[in-house]
Amino acid sequence: ATRATGNLTEADYDKLLPLLNNIVEKHKKIRWYFEMEGFEGWKPKAFWEDLKFDVQHANKFEKVAMVGDEKWEDWMTDLMKPFTSAEVKFFEIN
Repeated sequence: ATRATGNLTEADYDKLLPLLNNIVEKHKKIRWYFEMEGFEGWKPKAFWEDLKFDVQHANKFEKVAMVGDEKWEDWMTDLMKPFTSAEVKFFEIN
């Protein structure tokens, strides 16, 4: 599970990616809960790190729950779907 607020930075990915790589090594598949509250997006270098990981591990995701409160976050979820075999759904924070 990840809770993102503000902007995700390269330092955030320096912490997150080793954890995700360990999950892939141990369990082969990732089920990810990604909560966005007050989330503004990614710094450019962080976006690049995220994109590289997602492309490299596109078939390692089994389910992804994107949880947020902004319309653009829902759209972002829809944009992800063609690039992964995972079941990806958006849920609104209530």
